[in-house]
Amino acid sequence: MYAVLKTGGKQYRVIEGQTLRVEKLAAEVDQNVEFETVLMIKSGDTLKIGAPFVTGAKISAIVIEQARHKKIKIIKFRRRKHYDRQAGHRQDYTAIKIEKISA
Repeated sequence: MYAVLKTGGKQYRVIEGQTLRVEKLAAEVDQNVEFETVLMIKSGDTLKIGAPFVTGAKISAIVIEQARHKKIKIIKFRRRKHYDRQAGHRQDYTAIKIEKISA
């Protein structure tokens, strides 16, 4: 059984017991979170596709960690023009573990 959920402007294919990193959620560590924006659920031979979301479907997860990704370096450079710019970026994320998928 798997499902496709939408959070943070992205879509994720999840199964029960899976750990994944999503865009930062307003939740504390060890807190339960429920996602109701389920786009699709497949269980055995049955397939439910929402328009846009599957009605009555929920995905329960638990927050494992609130952290930041590795630093990404952004470098702009023009040769022989005495031009170079450097910047960095670290994106916040929330690590969650999928507990239950219910249709």
